[in-house]
Amino acid sequence: MAKSERENSHARDAWNTNAGYWDERMAEGNDFFSILVWPAVEKLLRPVAGERLLDIACGNGLTSRRLAQAGASVLAFDFSEEMIRLAKARNGQSSIEYRLLDATDSDALQALGRFDGALCNMALMDLADIRPLMNALTSLLLLPAGRFVFSVLHPCFNNPATVQMGELQDQGGTFVTTYSVKVPRYLTPYTQVGLAMHGQPVPYPYFHRPLSMLLASGFEAGLVLDALEERSFPPENVSGSTPLSWNGHFSEIPAVLVGRMRRNAG
Repeated sequence: MAKSERENSHARDAWNTNAGYWDERMAEGNDFFSILVWPAVEKLLRPVAGERLLDIACGNGLTSRRLAQAGASVLAFDFSEEMIRLAKARNGQSSIEYRLLDATDSDALQALGRFDGALCNMALMDLADIRPLMNALTSLLLLPAGRFVFSVLHPCFNNPATVQMGELQDQGGTFVTTYSVKVPRYLTPYTQVGLAMHGQPVPYPYFHRPLSMLLASGFEAGLVLDALEERSFPPENVSGSTPLSWNGHFSEIPAVLVGRMRRNAG
């Protein structure tokens, strides 16, 4: 088995194990999704009634349901059997079709048909190899005027090696805490296991790619980038499970990157 296949299998096993815990806590969206991710995704994808949309690595179907609420017909897939089972259990919309499918499987992607738009929400960093997906989006999946929207942990500021810091200083008689991040690794791609949520049963692998490599996979496949959003929590949104949570403390540092790509008309 090739290295990427082994890593992909590891990721699938971890997501199957974590599926129930993730679904219970994510449900219809936590603060990270509702405040950081979805507003930018909705702005760039602009789902409208009557469109056929593809939801790649759909997880528990949260984004699939949001797209269906906009009136779109949605084909959603994930490589985790447990995630697909939970997505189907939550589904109350006949306009969503769920399938078990691996986004790194070129042959399986070829059978999906054509779409007005595609979304991969917070999942490219979970794929051991993103090239099969990018190639399929260009040659098989997207209609000529179609668009592809993706959201990821910001590879510059919120990658698996990022250290979130709080430093207390006496500034003329007033104690002030300054929040910052330390990034010891960025340019070289690497894989590292981590926890998306405190208390989840097992860690799973993150596949870190610098921004240049992340976008290059799309450029090489014939896609162009035409929109980009960097998202952080507003300073008044202070909450979270730890003293150094992203919520509110890091309002000048984006935790999430959202982009839109289209087929290169030239």
